[in-house]
Amino acid sequence: MCGIVGAIASRNVVPILLEGLKRLEYRGYDSAGVAVINGSMQRLRSCGRVAALAKLAAEQNLHGNIGIGHTRWATHGVPSERNAHPHVSGGVSVVHNGIIENHDAMRRRLKALGYEFSSDTDTEVIAHLVHSHLENASLFDAVRAATQELVGAYAIAVIAMDDPSRMVVARMGAPLLLGLGDGENFAASDTAALLQVTRRMIYLEEGDCAQVTLKSVHIVDARGHAVERPLHVSQLAADAIELGSYRHYMQKEIFEQPAAVAATLEGVANASSIVPQIFGAEAEQVFANTDQVLMLACGTSFHAGTVARYWIEGLAGIPCNVEIASEYRYRESVPNARSLVVVISQSGETADTIAALHHARALGQPNALAICNVPESALIRNTNLRFLTRAGPEIGVASTKAFTAQLASLFVLALVLAKQRARLSREREVELLEALRRLPAWLSNALRAEPEMAAWAAKFARCEHALFLGRGVHYPIAMEGALKLKEISYIHAEAYAAGELKHGPLALVDRNMPVVAIAPRDLLLDKLKSNLQEVRARGGELYVLANGQNEGDGALKNGEGVHIVQLHDDPGVLSPIVSTVPLQLLAYHAALLRGNDVDKPRNLAKSVTVE
Repeated sequence: MCGIVGAIASRNVVPILLEGLKRLEYRGYDSAGVAVINGSMQRLRSCGRVAALAKLAAEQNLHGNIGIGHTRWATHGVPSERNAHPHVSGGVSVVHNGIIENHDAMRRRLKALGYEFSSDTDTEVIAHLVHSHLENASLFDAVRAATQELVGAYAIAVIAMDDPSRMVVARMGAPLLLGLGDGENFAASDTAALLQVTRRMIYLEEGDCAQVTLKSVHIVDARGHAVERPLHVSQLAADAIELGSYRHYMQKEIFEQPAAVAATLEGVANASSIVPQIFGAEAEQVFANTDQVLMLACGTSFHAGTVARYWIEGLAGIPCNVEIASEYRYRESVPNARSLVVVISQSGETADTIAALHHARALGQPNALAICNVPESALIRNTNLRFLTRAGPEIGVASTKAFTAQLASLFVLALVLAKQRARLSREREVELLEALRRLPAWLSNALRAEPEMAAWAAKFARCEHALFLGRGVHYPIAMEGALKLKEISYIHAEAYAAGELKHGPLALVDRNMPVVAIAPRDLLLDKLKSNLQEVRARGGELYVLANGQNEGDGALKNGEGVHIVQLHDDPGVLSPIVSTVPLQLLAYHAALLRGNDVDKPRNLAKSVTVE
């Protein structure tokens, strides 16, 4: 999971490379580097953040008209300057995102040819391999020849000192795009890196290799045939990825959730009825032939799918399975040709989810729907049905607004499937559309719980463990709350279905183990109260999110060992979406108090583009 940016221009490209890397830093931030050609190959690398690299570049007055840059999240080799990209071989310099699976065998072969390795990375193999082909080939042909020998996933950008008029890029299993300028051209692993210089983008397909010069781009496909890929004009605003007045991107994105959900639901909530076509022209026919839903996702998106299972089975009466994408394709499963395969990803470039989609299709399940936040992503381009969560760019590594936008989208899917199967009366449809219209306001009101969450965080920040409890559709929200706390505060947190408490986890409960419970007013509330009494009887400290209840109602009474925050609304079936917000705020403030880097937690990166 790394960020790549490349540029060729008549001006100095170093500022373009550095600004692009800053915008890609959410993809990896344990080291960074650039290489430019200015008479000779000049390379700078540093550990840590892009800011350190930018300082070095200014001190050394680095400049050039062609260059490549990289920000790294380590896979092979510890974070260090020697392992930082770009890697070089002779006059060749390479940056790479992905994993080369046959690098050990390639390394042995290249060593036998006399190449010396100075890093522990798989990427250095690519640099030496390209160099080995350059003796009898152009840079473009050398890169193409090298990629034919690579096994695994890669997006690469290559420059050569002896041919400073071109940059060559290639991709297989990892995202890469070209940016078209006026007498200058660019490459990057993400649109955000290039909004500073252009909105005109070309998204490379699997196996593509492209030669990029000042005035043109030339693309060939995996078979070596010249191809033209569509030109897209990005609709992202450059200021959408600016921090503005907020301290952190995570804080900004938490508070953007009402607007993000409103934008996602714009074509739905304001309509008088819902229609299948919002998921694509083929949706009505596909949904009519669907008798099972299979959801594939990772991390936070997996939690969104798990919530949706309750909605789809409860409203539409369709069996729904939710699979962790990284596990699904490595087990024997029973395919159903009438399944609707729903793939969920914020970036649309999650390697495990894309691979799981291909596996599902190979098993004879052709119909797929992508729930995704990036219109130009691989996931969107590889599904026949799609729904865009118009949340805008999400820079913080811990997903917030993308999650609630995914939940809103998946609820719409449940409604459409229910209507398709004649399980949604007109009165209920009107009622639920009204609930969707009110959802942004409910989210805004949930943000008002920030002072209480900050107070809770002051106690959590002193702890090393926490339990999260939920029942029914709120159990996955407890899972998401625990994940958020783990991701950015580094507090060990686990989530359980509250009814499971007495089957093991209760052994962990004491006065040093805070227990968070999501307690909306629903059919399971009385059951949950009994579970909470079990916690109090063992001296556990309870932190309860409630709504629509009397504060003095039984176990949900503020007092010694019990801390209750009453949300201002009772969103009914949409309660899981609203309940998410306070848990995000709890994690954010706990991380702040522990002095952590909220937007860039250790060991993690935003877009997981490798297995």
